[in-house]
Amino acid sequence: MKKTICFILFLLIPLISLSCENKKEKPIKVKNSKPIYSYEVKLKSEITEIKRFLGKSPKYNSDVVFFLDMKIESGRNRFFVYDLKNNKLLNKGLVGHGSGSETGIRGELKFSNIESSNCSSLGKYAIGYSYSGSFGKAYKLYGLDKTNSNAFNRNIVLHKYVDIPFEEQPYPICNSLGCPMVNEKFFGVLEKLIDSSKKKIILVMYY
Repeated sequence: MKKTICFILFLLIPLISLSCENKKEKPIKVKNSKPIYSYEVKLKSEITEIKRFLGKSPKYNSDVVFFLDMKIESGRNRFFVYDLKNNKLLNKGLVGHGSGSETGIRGELKFSNIESSNCSSLGKYAIGYSYSGSFGKAYKLYGLDKTNSNAFNRNIVLHKYVDIPFEEQPYPICNSLGCPMVNEKFFGVLEKLIDSSKKKIILVMYY
């Protein structure tokens, strides 16, 4: 009897093991999964586009460009200073967006080119002359696309603000009235690049 039981177990154990292995090998299907956003892939795409634009517009600085990825939450670094000449990221920091761009859903923004909307506007900007305003030194921005053509008339400028933190935060930072608003220390980094440039630097805001 014992020999019979041992013989049966000898036959069944390999089959059970094989069954378990087959179950482990079956892939788990995840339904309704959203693709993970990659800012690196998007940045690479924007770099390609701006190089094409600068190739046709020699009056702008073709060495350094500022990229603002508004798909990234405001508490995370989304202002990128990029060296086109050497193909490398020089610096990055936080930047506030317009209060009118809030939708009530975290991570989702809306954009407008309309005056008094307090919204950020997507598109390419030429960074113009500096002046002293309510927040100290600031730079006028000229919208180069249909989506931000009213930037100058809307007084959309690049400026610093004391309440913008320097380090990344786990929560959203404060909003502006539509201007790209940065930390004072980070503004100093941008200021050196802008003031030393013989040609206007391009700032690109995308989503």
